[in-house]
Amino acid sequence: MSNNTHFSNGYRYYALTVLVIGYVVNFVDRQILAVLLEPIRKDLFFNDFQLGLLGGLAFAVFYATLGIPIAMLADRKSRVKILAAAMAVWSIMTALCGMASNFFWLLLARIGVGVGEAGASPPSHSLISDYFPVSTRATALSIYSLGIPIGSWIGTTVGGWGADNLGWRMTFFLVGIPGLLVAALVLLTLREPPRGMSDLEEQPKADPTPEPEPVEETQIEAADAHSDAPNWQVVFAYLWAKRSFRHLSIAAGLHAFVSYGATNWNPSFLNRIHDMSYTETGYWLGLVYFIGAIGTFLGGFLGDQISDRTGEKRWYFWIPAASLIAMVPLQLWAYLDSDAMTAIAVLFPISILSGMYLGPSFAMTQGLVTLRMRAVAAAILLFVLNLIGMGLGPTLVGVLSDVLMPATGEDSIRYALCASVALNAWSAVHFLIGASTLKQDLADSEELNRRLTAQRGAA
Repeated sequence: MSNNTHFSNGYRYYALTVLVIGYVVNFVDRQILAVLLEPIRKDLFFNDFQLGLLGGLAFAVFYATLGIPIAMLADRKSRVKILAAAMAVWSIMTALCGMASNFFWLLLARIGVGVGEAGASPPSHSLISDYFPVSTRATALSIYSLGIPIGSWIGTTVGGWGADNLGWRMTFFLVGIPGLLVAALVLLTLREPPRGMSDLEEQPKADPTPEPEPVEETQIEAADAHSDAPNWQVVFAYLWAKRSFRHLSIAAGLHAFVSYGATNWNPSFLNRIHDMSYTETGYWLGLVYFIGAIGTFLGGFLGDQISDRTGEKRWYFWIPAASLIAMVPLQLWAYLDSDAMTAIAVLFPISILSGMYLGPSFAMTQGLVTLRMRAVAAAILLFVLNLIGMGLGPTLVGVLSDVLMPATGEDSIRYALCASVALNAWSAVHFLIGASTLKQDLADSEELNRRLTAQRGAA
């Protein structure tokens, strides 16, 4: 496809809609396990450590680790084909979870889901960054991130109903198979945009005389001159040299620890502490996660709108920091209150606040790198976020629950969840520290992109 390819706004938003549907399927298949933990525990006699491992490290290690090589491939090959293939893999492996007869086979199936889902977000982030210019990119990425609350809503609601009416095994088949149809939609209707298409549309004229640059920038320019993407080590070194990204990645990982821990264990919390049925749990938590879509959209939208009006890019970090600080007392209230409906009511604003970091975090990561680094950059952030958050959050909350159970009984899950809440305050501190260098780090990356564009034009 030539570099002068132009997509209409209608097609851009169609493509974004398809990517959102794919991400919805991603989170349905990921979230379904959480609401099925209790029937699986009773059927197969698992402890909380095993349940946490299934929802945490077993999935996250492969999901996070394979994300980087898949992203490197996506920076070189067709992102659309990679995404479609990944979607087919995770959908099949979700269905196979329903055939597991013991912990080992369910563990292998969950690993397979993680392997497939590793190919979802890096290619999608890269595609969105080429469909949408920087002025609307955070909003577009926030819309894409709506797949998280919508997928969690569908997965939790269907999972709770399925656990009571179909059994946990058939429920895995019910949510796994439709993903194959969405994979076909991606493959047959999405078109691959030229690398950097949206940036080239907005790019001002560059100063052709570059100043001396660090070694990482020299390597990036050399790779770009040969129409190649830098390897992940170069991308990581380039990003890690930016103080704003270091603090962004730590902040996102810490919040994800709390968020994934809560998402994994909230159904068990309501089942054990408040004696809610699986259907009731799925219904109420599904609504909670669906309402969370408001915050997922608002984070990026407010970041774009306020930073555009004020010219202050640090709002992309200040907004997540404020949302995380507000979450801490609300979470303690939700987990310690003795009334089930009060706990659920407080979970609604928590869900809204929890997703507000997503759009700004992903948009700033894309803004801090060059055109041929975007998929790998997204994978690096997802690696940190998912290894700390998805991997350790559910697992360590489960371990702590097992440790506390002899002294507190079924209340152990309540206190384990409360203990994790402090990490949200720690996360907010890193967002605030990272904001101090964000403006300069973004300016440096924009200058490098201008030089690369000038070099391609001269060639």
